[in-house]
Amino acid sequence: MDAKHQCEPTISRDEAIALDGVDVNDHDLMNRAAAVRDQHWGRRVTYSPKVFIPLTTYCRDTCGYCTFVQAPHKPSARYLQPDEVLGIAEAGARVGCMEALFSLGEKPELRHPEAQADLAALGYEHTIDYLRDMCEEVVTKTGLLPHANPGTMTIDELQQLKPVTGSMGIMVENVSRRLLQKGMPHHACPDKVPVQRLRTLERAGEVGVPFTTGILIGIGEKWEERIDSLHAIQSIHERYGHIQEVIVQNFRAKPGIAMANHPEPSHAEMLRTLAVARLILSPQISLQAPPNLADEMTDYIYAGINDWGGVSPVTQDHINPERAWPSIGRLRQATAAAGCDLHPRLTLYPRFLQDPNRFISPEMREVIAEARTRLK
Repeated sequence: MDAKHQCEPTISRDEAIALDGVDVNDHDLMNRAAAVRDQHWGRRVTYSPKVFIPLTTYCRDTCGYCTFVQAPHKPSARYLQPDEVLGIAEAGARVGCMEALFSLGEKPELRHPEAQADLAALGYEHTIDYLRDMCEEVVTKTGLLPHANPGTMTIDELQQLKPVTGSMGIMVENVSRRLLQKGMPHHACPDKVPVQRLRTLERAGEVGVPFTTGILIGIGEKWEERIDSLHAIQSIHERYGHIQEVIVQNFRAKPGIAMANHPEPSHAEMLRTLAVARLILSPQISLQAPPNLADEMTDYIYAGINDWGGVSPVTQDHINPERAWPSIGRLRQATAAAGCDLHPRLTLYPRFLQDPNRFISPEMREVIAEARTRLK
């Protein structure tokens, strides 16, 4: 398959929109998606053994579905200390983890004096600078490959993080500005303006960062808006070729959030979205769904995924703490039930290793080579 064909979708926007509400059990949609997956990825399904490092629970956004972010007056609103960051990474390294996933609230120092004070006590003015140094600490002392999710980023910030990370990411979530309106989940969230998130994807392409993104479904978006979000991601990938994986994540209601009583997307809706995503996106983009949010994991493979994302034997999912990670044994069984084999992977995918001058900083090449040796 030539490079051009690998970037081409197999379904048009109009065809995808027409699939709204189809019964996946009475439609060949999932078979089509699985066939695309098999052609490009084979029967190999991967996951990234990781630790989850919640660097800070401060954030300047207040999304209606989020439990990760903590209000500044709460004791749980804080930055992890350097020894805590390293302790988590070392615990993961001891049990064979390969990835250190840094998740954090977005630019909290721009809104909260408490975040400014906590950062100052750590010796920093900006969260991105603290993140950069903690990534370097983890790489240097544990060999884990950092994957950083700091939110929207400038060119300078991407260039700042590239020498100390294996990959980076930001969830597009949805490109609809309608979700910013009062009463919607992104109201008064400056970093959820769609154009800002899409610009981060474009900048990552310019800098040459292996990049993860995705959509969040069931937060009040329309099917057409979901399709447009996937097409926006695909369009950027066609220009830069740097999107390594797209996550389709389903909203889960939980106590204590503004959307606690909001209906969750059905299992059938999740399968339909996964299958359409596989047909819209370039076959070279890995398609991923979180296994701890699944009603039936094996069905996701039938719908065309080839990756389970990061799974941790050490740390909880701090974004969905009520949903425990499945054991690797259970994940392997669910994968085998669909006739596939489960394999661990690095935080960046093999195709990026074929063009290291563009996608891997000189500072990270040796540590990535050593991680590949441990993976084998």
